Amino acid sequence: MAYGFLDIAATPSVKAAQAENGSLELWSKAGANRTFDRFTEAESAFIASRDSFYMATVSETGWPYVQHRGGPAGFLKVLDETTLGFADFSGNRQYISLGNLKADDRVSLFLMDYPRRARLKIFARAEVRDLASDGDLTERLALPAYNAKVERAMLFHLEAFDWNCPQHITPRFTEAEVSQAVAPVRMRLAQLEAENEALKARLAALKGNGED
Repeated sequence: MAYGFLDIAATPSVKAAQAENGSLELWSKAGANRTFDRFTEAESAFIASRDSFYMATVSETGWPYVQHRGGPAGFLKVLDETTLGFADFSGNRQYISLGNLKADDRVSLFLMDYPRRARLKIFARAEVRDLASDGDLTERLALPAYNAKVERAMLFHLEAFDWNCPQHITPRFTEAEVSQAVAPVRMRLAQLEAENEALKARLAALKGNGED
C-alpha cells in the first residue's frame, strides 16, 4: 500500500493538535495529494549530494533517539526508487540505534541542505546486512577513498517522504562550499598580486637604468 507522509505522521493526537491550531482542514486537503512513496530524480540528486543525515529510532522504553550519520558526499546511496543504503562506519560503539532497530525497525530520517535551506524527511524501515555475505551490496556501497572502518551495511526501505518548507533554516556552509564560493576571489587576488609584482619589477628595472 502506498502511504503519504501524513498518513503515517497524522495520528489522532496530531489531528487534534491541528484542529486546535486551525490547520486540520488545510492538511487534510494537502495531505491527500502528498503521496510520495518513490524517489524521483529530484530526491536522488538531493540525497547524492548529502554528506550527513539525522536518523531517529525508538527504544523499548518509548524514548526516541536521534543520531547523526556522516561521511563523504554521496555515502548514502539510492539503490532503487524505494531503497537507500550506506556503509555503517564504526563510531563510539554504544550501538544505541542498532539496538533500537532490533526491537523496532522503523526510522525517521532528516536530510538537510543548509546553504539552500532545504530538508527532506523520510519514513522508512531499516534492515541491517552483513557486508561479508553480500559482495554485490558491498561493491555498491563501497567508499574506497574514505578512511573509515565499515562494520555493516544498513538499508532503508521507503514508506513515505516529504519536503519541508525552508522557514527558520539558518544557512550554513562547509569548508568545501566556502572554498568553492571564494575561489573566483582568490583567483582575482592572485592575478592582482602577479600584476603588482610585475609592476614592481618593471619599476626596479627602470630605476636601475637611471630612468625616472
